[in-house]
Amino acid sequence: MAVPLEDLQRSAREALPDVIALRRRIHAEPELGLELPRTQQAVLEALDGLGLEVATGGSTSAVVATLRGGREGRTLLLRGDMDALPMHEDTGLAFASRHEGRMHACGHDAHVAMLVGAARILSQRREDVDGTVKFLFQPGEEGHAGARILVDEGLLDAEPRVDAAFALHIDPTLPAGAVATRPGAILAATDVFSIEITGRGGHASMPHHTVDPIPVACELVGALQTLVTRRIDAFDPVVLTVTQIHAGTTHNVIPETAQVVGTTRAVSERARAKVREGIERVASGVCAAHGAEVKVFSLPGYPVTENDPGFAHFVRGVAHAVVGDERTIDMPAPIMGAEDFSYILQRVPGAMAFLGVRPDGDGPAFPIHSNRMLLNEDAMATGSAMHAAVALRWLETGV
Repeated sequence: MAVPLEDLQRSAREALPDVIALRRRIHAEPELGLELPRTQQAVLEALDGLGLEVATGGSTSAVVATLRGGREGRTLLLRGDMDALPMHEDTGLAFASRHEGRMHACGHDAHVAMLVGAARILSQRREDVDGTVKFLFQPGEEGHAGARILVDEGLLDAEPRVDAAFALHIDPTLPAGAVATRPGAILAATDVFSIEITGRGGHASMPHHTVDPIPVACELVGALQTLVTRRIDAFDPVVLTVTQIHAGTTHNVIPETAQVVGTTRAVSERARAKVREGIERVASGVCAAHGAEVKVFSLPGYPVTENDPGFAHFVRGVAHAVVGDERTIDMPAPIMGAEDFSYILQRVPGAMAFLGVRPDGDGPAFPIHSNRMLLNEDAMATGSAMHAAVALRWLETGV
């Protein structure tokens, strides 16, 4: 590679104060979903002056910034997601969310800032870039399928067409500065299920005159856990979690209906289909046994995030060069969370990796989606350097 990795790391450390400032600005002003005007404006201001071709528009607040290198070649997409979560923040940070019910608890503020840092590093070395880098700042990852929308709008097909893609996701439970990835499935597919049980309501003192849907719902929860442990292959795992039970209005009335809601996670389409069919079968059987009626609804979520084996091996090699052997982690198994970067990896080869941002000290490391999640901001320099190194090496050598 024309540029020594030590130079990238030095540049990333030099850019770190601005990267931290951008992360804190976005953290204090979290936005949800597909429309993120404040976040988009912060990104546009941070990219100003770097000599990039910047595009906005479409149905979301996405920003795509294109860097054309000193020589013609292939095109790599680097992605950072931008949206926050609808939850209360309890970090006590001086730059904590100014908006009740919104929080950057998944690190997307850091993802944006690290990608801007990488754009700054690479724009300073434009002549050493053997091709094109597209920096995607993407809204709507948290349940809104922003990546799928952008793919449908032509993100990957716009000239110059994207040949491969890379993304980083922070992990507050990994050592600061560590990089972890694996070939194949790295994150799970996710679906939402809702089971509506209809019985016959009545007075709480006379349950024999009713068909009480509440004990049916309770029995169903246990039966669903047995479905996973007895009908699903342990080597093709599924997670099934019931997260909501809704029933009743007061203490002396047996309601007519109850609702059970939850999520499933799977790392193969085979297991995903099997658990979906199993939920319908078990729900129908349990309800029929008690004389209740049932309707099962399934809302498909994100597909499996599948790393291209060759690209994942390449990223592992880059990580060895950037962070060293001790901080390069081979993940033994997928994480059962889900990501809409999966839609991009369905279309082009690429990979996602995790960046360790565990805070200093011996206290607890709260995970992503925790109302107390903190991260080690110094580790963001490693994230910027990894983005830049992956781009330079892949465009120069390929996989």
